[in-house]
Amino acid sequence: MERGVGHRLEQYTIKRPDEVLLVEVAIAGEADQIAIFRGFSSSLMHPTAADPDIPVLPDEAEIISIDRVESPYNPQIPHYIQQGLTWVEMRSLLAEVGL
Repeated sequence: MERGVGHRLEQYTIKRPDEVLLVEVAIAGEADQIAIFRGFSSSLMHPTAADPDIPVLPDEAEIISIDRVESPYNPQIPHYIQQGLTWVEMRSLLAEVGL
């Protein structure tokens, strides 16, 4: 069984700790931007639950785009590795690291 999208992206950032993923999504029709770094996810637009068992990125979320950014992430001057990746393109990167 395939792991959840959010879990897979978190695992990717554990394997690539020099990257931050900025994920543009729509959750139940509402826009959100989620930062994922070293295995943790946090919404940049909405409160994030303190309980780590509550996924920030639910499987039913529609992924609009994913940006790969060098860490440490500075929102004033981000250093992009890649911008505007689709979920299909990101799945190729996940496969490269065994996810």
